[in-house]
Amino acid sequence: MTDEPSAAAGAAHLRSRVAGLMPRLRIDLEGLVSVPSIAFEGFPTGPLQAAATQVAGLLGQVGLGDVRLLDVPDSPPAVYGERPAQPGAPTVLLYAHYDVQPPGDESAWTSPPFDPMERDGRLYGRGAADDKSGIVIHTGALAALGDDCRVGVKVLVEGAEEVGAGGIEAFVAARADLLTADVIVLADVGNYRTGVPTLTTSLRGMTKLLVSIESLAGPVHSGSYGGPAPDALLALVRMLASLHDEAGDVRVEGLRRLAYEGAPYDEQGFRRDAGVLDGVGLAGTGSIAERLYARPSITVIGLDAPPVEGAANSVVARARALVSVRLAPGQAPAEAAAAVRRHLLAAAPWRVRTTVEETAGGEGFLAKTDGPAYAAAARALGQAFGASVVEYGEGGAIPLVAAFLRAVPGAEIVLWGAEDPPARIHGVDESVDLAELERCVLAEALLLDRLGRA
Repeated sequence: MTDEPSAAAGAAHLRSRVAGLMPRLRIDLEGLVSVPSIAFEGFPTGPLQAAATQVAGLLGQVGLGDVRLLDVPDSPPAVYGERPAQPGAPTVLLYAHYDVQPPGDESAWTSPPFDPMERDGRLYGRGAADDKSGIVIHTGALAALGDDCRVGVKVLVEGAEEVGAGGIEAFVAARADLLTADVIVLADVGNYRTGVPTLTTSLRGMTKLLVSIESLAGPVHSGSYGGPAPDALLALVRMLASLHDEAGDVRVEGLRRLAYEGAPYDEQGFRRDAGVLDGVGLAGTGSIAERLYARPSITVIGLDAPPVEGAANSVVARARALVSVRLAPGQAPAEAAAAVRRHLLAAAPWRVRTTVEETAGGEGFLAKTDGPAYAAAARALGQAFGASVVEYGEGGAIPLVAAFLRAVPGAEIVLWGAEDPPARIHGVDESVDLAELERCVLAEALLLDRLGRA
């Protein structure tokens, strides 16, 4: 049994240690953010190598004696480091990623995306939250513990998470021996609200489908042929519109729903976080949290069609759309893709030539919340934030979680991080709240300490 007075004294010591480390950790984060480590096709690969080398250096500084870059199929190198557990203590695998989303229109940023800048307690820059903050959470916790860290530590930081098409899942499957652990901590999510300690207990799965329509040998004059000539773009629009009912709920037969039991998401907060314009309604029915975390959603994320500027007065012969489908946790991506494909083919008008191809997929996740590591994480997080912990779903997908579960089936998995709604991950002016980051570093230090002393 843990001695409560000594545990409280240890927590106070760690809180002081983390506070003293924050100036250095901020410098580390700024250094990471300044590297444009984008793994998408068409971007230079040099920054990815530079970021991997930088991460390896940070892991070496916090006492991991075996730090190296690992070859991952079709991906930049992963950074790996480890040190053994003291007798009787468990081993913990810590995960984050060093690649980032492209910045988009850099002129829309208040400050340059790869020139980190603090404003009102938040550090701005691409990757400041997603997920270079996760790297700093891990290194900060290990630095705070120093030689007092009893648990075995393995750290895996990959470089193609945002692309979602690299080989990290195959790597995890092939190197399960390297990644064996009792607990896996992923610092790649965040909190329900700034200052509200949150454990993510579910992730939606996902699949992407490329829909291609052909109806004519080539474009034809809309005056001479418009009417009977089948318009490929109009056919595609009709097919895409059939995916939802009048209320905006997904109407594809075969896509599953789950009951949601986590914290609610109030409509006013959602409208603010999502930037919904005044007077514009929301799509779908049921609670916001149900729609986001336990039900499927379908979004058209790309469309190949003639642009408005310079458009010819012609009937369109070919059109394509890229459709992103988010899945209720537990549904297999291939099963969902097949259901959407059936629906689209059935909805195709005028017997237009239609192909629907799955281009990517990832499984969702439902956490087991009755284990000792999960309980220790909840206590550590609540203690670090000085508030009650909430359990929350996450609408996004992290397919690697399912890969970890297959490779290390006995491990407990903890998902947390320093992202919050104002972080605007993937968007313009991404940022991390530095006080939130400090609390997350402390939470992880407390967790590792608790696991080592259990």
